[in-house]
Amino acid sequence: YYVNDGMLHPDNNPCERNIRPVALGRKNFLFAGSEKGAQRLAMLYSLIGTCAMNNVNPFEWLKDVFDRINNHPVNRLNELLPHNWKS
Repeated sequence: YYVNDGMLHPDNNPCERNIRPVALGRKNFLFAGSEKGAQRLAMLYSLIGTCAMNNVNPFEWLKDVFDRINNHPVNRLNELLPHNWKS
């Protein structure tokens, strides 16, 4: 059908590139060691993915959060999430 509509692409490479990290993550979860380890790994993947979506450097974000989290008020932890983070 793409030959009749110039808006459609003849391949799905962009889609494949977008789902590749999910497939790699699935493969890596097999070697997490335990179910809890896999859950923690999935949480880290999610946080790093949120950094990428919000143009936040994951290394700088993690370093800052680790430096601040012990003295940060518990009721304001959402400020440290990647989409709310201010360096």
